[in-house]
Amino acid sequence: DAYPPSADEEGDPVTLAEARSTTFAHRRKVFLVSTPTIRGLSRIEQEFEASDQRRYFVPCPHCGAMQWLEFERLRWEKGRPETASYACNACDTLITEHHKTAMLEAGEWRATAVSTDPHHVGYHLSALYSPIGWKSWEQIAREWLAARGNDEMLRAARNTLLGETWVERGEAPEWQRLADRREVFAAQIPEGGLFLTAGADIQKDRFEVDIWAWGRGLQSWLVDHIVIPGGPDSPAAWAELTKILGRTWQHANGAVMPVAKLAIDTGYEAAAVYAWARAQGFEQVVPVKGLEGFNRATPVSGPTFVDATVGGKRLRRGARLWSVATATFKIETYRFLRLERPEEDQPNPPGMIHLPDWADSEWLKQLVAEQLVTVRNKRGYARQEWQKLRERNEALDTRVYARAAAWIMGSDRWDERMWRQLEDQAGVVTAVPDVGGGGANAAGEQAPTPDPSARQAGAPPTTPRRKRQTYTPRFMR
Repeated sequence: DAYPPSADEEGDPVTLAEARSTTFAHRRKVFLVSTPTIRGLSRIEQEFEASDQRRYFVPCPHCGAMQWLEFERLRWEKGRPETASYACNACDTLITEHHKTAMLEAGEWRATAVSTDPHHVGYHLSALYSPIGWKSWEQIAREWLAARGNDEMLRAARNTLLGETWVERGEAPEWQRLADRREVFAAQIPEGGLFLTAGADIQKDRFEVDIWAWGRGLQSWLVDHIVIPGGPDSPAAWAELTKILGRTWQHANGAVMPVAKLAIDTGYEAAAVYAWARAQGFEQVVPVKGLEGFNRATPVSGPTFVDATVGGKRLRRGARLWSVATATFKIETYRFLRLERPEEDQPNPPGMIHLPDWADSEWLKQLVAEQLVTVRNKRGYARQEWQKLRERNEALDTRVYARAAAWIMGSDRWDERMWRQLEDQAGVVTAVPDVGGGGANAAGEQAPTPDPSARQAGAPPTTPRRKRQTYTPRFMR
């Protein structure tokens, strides 16, 4: 399932691999194994559903009924995963885990479907079958409880623990609910914002540009919405877009920030976009092209060098282009929009999207203008694609481009040192996401931060270490 959609534009890699085995005719054996991913897009799911779908049936130690283990029948007392046990599908008696060894020894594979090809067999196992000493039912219960309320963790748990596909919730949140959640920012850039990116969508008669601020945990704030009249054939429109690269926005602490990177769509009048981007320099401007399909591992790829026409002269490999799996960022955006606002004095969850009070109904409707649907081709195979619910969707597109710009900058891969540098530049201290539950003592009080300049009484004096010069990205200078 982690294979790319196409192997160097030659087609589906699984189909290509199977084609290599046709030489061996009836002597060949093709073995496909994978952790499943997304419902409707998972290759291993399609192969398993076309097979005889064998499950490992084990006997109940109490009534002897044969059954395959399902997560829904794993039971534990509320808040006590250590009490996890399995309820028999026939007698409903609780089975403790020490019976598992005998159950596995007496188990057998049974087909649960009829395959159109008698030579096409499929097997499915979940972590519930892990032998004693491996993954226990208690551990499964703990991991499931820890994942509740977090779609990414739930997806990983369903894929890896249960061996099942994840059903993406691609439905758009209602724009009225987003309107109710708008906030009044104390400044153009709230305190949590640490750098700016922009997304530009080129239309026939205008340029739509949205400026987004980003902070720890991919929290984001809509900072500005700019509409530039005039299309790609208007020099004045390009001049106004150039001015945005030199503008600054006010931070809550009094500092000012420029746009670190602007991603501009090349889907319309690509030649004009390439010429403008080349004139501005590719360090601050990144031309992007949206691609269909999902790619969670690498949602942005590139850059690739493409030919460009500048001043009437054709330049071979004259522009750099980044490819964006827009579906991946759209799913992420809608997942972030569905996050509930925390209670007072509680930190915001990672990915929280903050919308200002000046965002009007038209912009909000554009942000939720698409929906993820499952369609089937003529052969019956299902795939997921984004379809418009209304004609205008520029706000969603510019959000995706600004998110791609943040990804290109490396925000998804920055370490703690880099975030500290951004905080030092902005003159703020933002909350570090709590990933380990630490930071407090046994009494529930926040542990004090040690003073690096203090030393224990009687300890020998220390020689200050030579301060190393750290690398500062250009956009931070």
